[in-house]
Amino acid sequence: MTQRWTTFFAAAAVAVAAGVGSAQQASVEELRVSEEYLAKAEQGDAEAQNRLGVFYSIGLGVPEDDAEAVRWFRLAAEQGDASAAQYSLGVMYNNGEGVPQDFVQAHMWLNLATSRASGEDRERIVENRDSVAQWMTPDQLAEAQRLAREWDAAHPRD
Repeated sequence: MTQRWTTFFAAAAVAVAAGVGSAQQASVEELRVSEEYLAKAEQGDAEAQNRLGVFYSIGLGVPEDDAEAVRWFRLAAEQGDASAAQYSLGVMYNNGEGVPQDFVQAHMWLNLATSRASGEDRERIVENRDSVAQWMTPDQLAEAQRLAREWDAAHPRD
């Protein structure tokens, strides 16, 4: 998990740094990186799918496209790139980015990510999940927890 978060933040740092240097150099490098990950992601590589989701969510080497980011995050989560992709899906649903805002789905994905994370990463995800829960009715919270249990049962961990 820590390595995946490091990768997520490294990608964001590259995007910020790209704005400081030569725009042409940065875009060529970004394009190479995104093409490399696209090839891997299309072959079913969950880590590459998650990274592509990050690239689309911030516009790194590809046009910024939240709906496409959600698609790649979902594929990664389904493949088993669990907590990072699941966390990202939770955030996207919470913010209504690429999908209609849906606190039930947000809480479900954040709950799944929490169950797969550890240490400081887990603490941050718990805070985000609990923040979403403040906006939910008891029925919505129960539904999100039920959906998370069902998803978990249908996707056994290795």
